[in-house]
Amino acid sequence: MRRPRFGLLAASLVAGLGLVGPGTATAVTVPPRFDHVVVVMEENHSFNDIIGSASAPYINGLAGRGALFADSFAITHPSQPNYVALFSGSTQGLTSDSCPHTFTANNLGNELRTAGFSFTGYSESLPADGSTVCTSGEYARKHSPWVDFSDLPSTVNRKFSEFPTDFTTLPTLSFVIPNLLDDMHDGTVAQGDTWLRDNLDAYVQWASTHNSLLIVTWDEDDNSQNNQIPTLFVGAHVTPGRYTEHITHYSVLRTLQDAYGLAPLGNSATATPITDVWQ
Repeated sequence: MRRPRFGLLAASLVAGLGLVGPGTATAVTVPPRFDHVVVVMEENHSFNDIIGSASAPYINGLAGRGALFADSFAITHPSQPNYVALFSGSTQGLTSDSCPHTFTANNLGNELRTAGFSFTGYSESLPADGSTVCTSGEYARKHSPWVDFSDLPSTVNRKFSEFPTDFTTLPTLSFVIPNLLDDMHDGTVAQGDTWLRDNLDAYVQWASTHNSLLIVTWDEDDNSQNNQIPTLFVGAHVTPGRYTEHITHYSVLRTLQDAYGLAPLGNSATATPITDVWQ
């Protein structure tokens, strides 16, 4: 069993983060099957931009309460191929942020639905449920990959304003995509941090006692750190700590697939699932 190890956050933040020493995790070979998982994708910042930053007090607080992966990497540049990779195990040949695209490949959303689970993607500023528009105000379809897969119905594509306040009604797994101002793409780190706190902290508080999980990750870095990005797991069964194994978007996908007994897709088949953070 790999034991979590802490590194230091910026000295100015450590005292206020409430970091706790790592607990004792039970060795597992399969991740827990959560009642609900929410995956939030942020934009275009490296690990060092966020972890230890005074502009991101909420996210650093989550890092202290959950599992922080200190060797987490995106797949490529630019943005869109990373979203598609996390969702389907492959970039599907994408090398740009162009739109629209239609893919016939299998994907996490379809796998879940086929296996009797449920999936929904919630996008802030989506103009209407089921919309396939490429852009609308601060909404960008390139960040909502489920729209591009032909085996998913339009009903899984919903506005973030419909994210439930009764968390028991959440789908098994959902993606939450802030708009371009609130995902740190066009807005600031502080703005994205505040949005996450204001919109998802209630779920975070609930998840730890209701067999549920929040995953926060980034699409890519800002070309400053070889595509190293923050990735956090916060919620039930998580042993807090700083974990140093190398992971990618494919590792996160494989972990979710293993949790629900789904077949690995594409490059997730050779990725190692994350099993050392669970208690």
